[in-house]
Amino acid sequence: MTLVRERRRQQALKLSLPPQIPAADLWQPAKLPALSFAIQPQSPDVESFSKLEKLAVLGHGNGATIYKVWHCQTASIYALKVLRVDQHTTDVWQQAGQEAEILKRVDSPLIVKCHAVLNSGCIDSDNAGELYFLMEYMEGGSLQDILCIHRKLPEEAISRVARRVLEGLCYLHSTKIVHRDIKPSNLLINSKGELKIADFGVSQVVASTCDPHVSYLGTCAYMSPERFDPERWDGDKEGGFAGDVWSLGIVLLECHVGHFPLISPGETPDWATLMCAICFSDRLEIPETASPEFKSFVSRCLEKDWRARGTVDELLRHPFVNKSSGTKGWFG
Repeated sequence: MTLVRERRRQQALKLSLPPQIPAADLWQPAKLPALSFAIQPQSPDVESFSKLEKLAVLGHGNGATIYKVWHCQTASIYALKVLRVDQHTTDVWQQAGQEAEILKRVDSPLIVKCHAVLNSGCIDSDNAGELYFLMEYMEGGSLQDILCIHRKLPEEAISRVARRVLEGLCYLHSTKIVHRDIKPSNLLINSKGELKIADFGVSQVVASTCDPHVSYLGTCAYMSPERFDPERWDGDKEGGFAGDVWSLGIVLLECHVGHFPLISPGETPDWATLMCAICFSDRLEIPETASPEFKSFVSRCLEKDWRARGTVDELLRHPFVNKSSGTKGWFG
């Protein structure tokens, strides 16, 4: 009886993707508006998305659902991001195209790998279609998952997180890509304990998410002062790279104190509260229990004036990110 129920469950989870799309047409947009985001498969065992089956829902965010999927011909496991796109919503379509273009450009062990992007090839009665991003599966979940379990991390682990993210940002910034959404849920971990940067879905539209109807314990919560209020803080004229450093500082401080550090535990992270905390409050207080190296590092990340903030190159040379060098620990 258990076997029958399991078979029915697997059948119910079958992914409703276009059946048996010819290999020659698989990577080209069909009836949806054309976008120059076709990514040729970088893994030879991925021939057809019709061979994928859902195993579980990994999460939701930014209008997408992420599934753990199984390729039945090769028994390979992937993450599949399914983004529903209204063809008449220009900004969403442009955002999806931007994400796909970025994923096509990046190739680094510090960034979650994208194997392919395609669309469903059809539009429903609501004039919407779906985009599929076939991604590397990160077995260890996210840094957010780690924090939910451990709440706080030891400084050695935080040091390793800092180094990995800085190395990833160094790569991205060298290719003129600003992530704009560094936060615990976008830092994923594989079975080897290696941390990688994921999710470029809001890289170009972060500012438009700041309205009172959006949950702020997300993108806006980790946003730098010059992004949150560019007029007051003389928005970054150098492309926004300093904003990624601010976000990293907030993430690391959260790892140390065990909660989102800009507001008190239980306080509602609405627009006004975050605006005051990010743009008007004095320098953030770092717990006395922190080491001098950690205090110095986070202080360099969280300079409110982006021109005075530490750069990625400078921070990679900081004693804090080198304190655990050569020793084994979390995150590779």
